[in-house]
Amino acid sequence: MSDRVVVFESALRCPVCGVVKVETMPTDACWYFYDCSGCGVVLKPKPGDCCVFCSYGTVPCPPVQLDGKAADCCAPSCANSTQSGS
Repeated sequence: MSDRVVVFESALRCPVCGVVKVETMPTDACWYFYDCSGCGVVLKPKPGDCCVFCSYGTVPCPPVQLDGKAADCCAPSCANSTQSGS
């Protein structure tokens, strides 16, 4: 059994306008797209990251927290999940 504590909230910061919004990370899907509530830009993961939390959040997604960057957390079936920061 793992002693690791997984954090399920992360503050996403828009690199365009600087708006910060705390979001609860899902455990069953990745957020590949995120609509900024400040300026409307659609955030996408940076190269090498699996989701917007790993690129723009204060805390990476739960699978990466547990298994590191090698985590296979974004299966093709969930890689297109979108969330709006409204």
